[in-house]
Amino acid sequence: MSSALFPLPAHFEAIFHEASIGIIVTNASFEMILSNEFAHRLFGYSEAELLGQNISILIPNHLKHKHEGHLSKINHSPVSRPMGVGLDLKAKRKDESLFPIEISLSHFKSGDQIYYIAFVSDVTLKRKVEMELILRNQEINQLNESLEAEVESRTQALQNTLEKLEIQTKELELSLQKEIELGDLKTRFVSMASHEFRTPLTSILSSASLIEKYMLSEDQPKRSQHIQRIKSSVAHLTEILEEFLSVGKLEAGKVEVRPDTFVVSEFLSDLVTEVDGMRRPGQQISLSLQDDLNDFVSDTSMLRKVLLNGLSNALKFSQKDVFLKASMHDQSLYMEIIDQGIGISEADQKHLFERFFRGGNANVIPGTGLGLHLMDRYMRLLGGELKLRSELGLGTTLTISLPRLSYANYNTHH
Repeated sequence: MSSALFPLPAHFEAIFHEASIGIIVTNASFEMILSNEFAHRLFGYSEAELLGQNISILIPNHLKHKHEGHLSKINHSPVSRPMGVGLDLKAKRKDESLFPIEISLSHFKSGDQIYYIAFVSDVTLKRKVEMELILRNQEINQLNESLEAEVESRTQALQNTLEKLEIQTKELELSLQKEIELGDLKTRFVSMASHEFRTPLTSILSSASLIEKYMLSEDQPKRSQHIQRIKSSVAHLTEILEEFLSVGKLEAGKVEVRPDTFVVSEFLSDLVTEVDGMRRPGQQISLSLQDDLNDFVSDTSMLRKVLLNGLSNALKFSQKDVFLKASMHDQSLYMEIIDQGIGISEADQKHLFERFFRGGNANVIPGTGLGLHLMDRYMRLLGGELKLRSELGLGTTLTISLPRLSYANYNTHH
């Protein structure tokens, strides 16, 4: 309600008392004649406790003498001061606790009398943030031989804050982009998982149900056939889970390069033998090796995973023969996996190394969409490069270039 000392017009009273900033009006003697609800909450006084009191009761005790000098100057030459002019001001609550404030001062005349009006804001949170920024700036510059002067320090803190805001803006943009990409990845994963898990699980359930019906000893061949189907389906599920685990380890940086020396010709020959069981009827794997493919240094575990993925894809997406070629140039190993299969469209080739991505013409063929992504990640760890050339209906050529590793650059027990 309006104070009897200084009544407000009715249409201004609601605005005054409902304002979300503390407002205090004093007379020329700096006695408070009007205050609003926000000011009461700010200082912990009721309206009755403030009215008629000198403004000095809101000033910290150790600053009262200095403040009296300021009030004398203001009374002699009234000036207006806008909010936030950089002054470090504190006020005192009824319970004697101090808190930082910002004040906008104005004055006006009514008749022959001059009045002062103060708009008061609690800037505790603002000061806390400013202090945190200063502390962070000091941590960044803790190796400097000496601290700059206080003004320079605050200026530097402000500059650092602006730089951080720019970085945070860029980080926010990147985060938003990653959220979009994550949503796309989730969609791909759900689509892939629902298909890739359903097929072997359906096969397992069907075979298990049929085995129950074969009770006689002469049904053993049928039982064996369905048991083999179950084993095959479980192996397929294990491969899918292994790919998921590999992606997780790579993303977490838990995969280490462990170089070892091996004979390239023997390594590739063994690999071709390992994937021989994946061949379709009439399909062959042709291995072409340069004569001097002897000792080479790399991580054979990673290289094996890369080549196994490449060869299995070539066999899976082609009805014809698959070719594996290897040669050595300038201490680097070059390999090509060539198939004559369904090929990959130019539009799809841009996304092939992304997680869970599958070409538009490959959806009817089982796969997780992780093979090429894993190959690319492993090749990056090995310092190599993976390139792909393909044309729809004519096949795909996967080129792998791999530099010789040095034991000195890696932690190894060799």
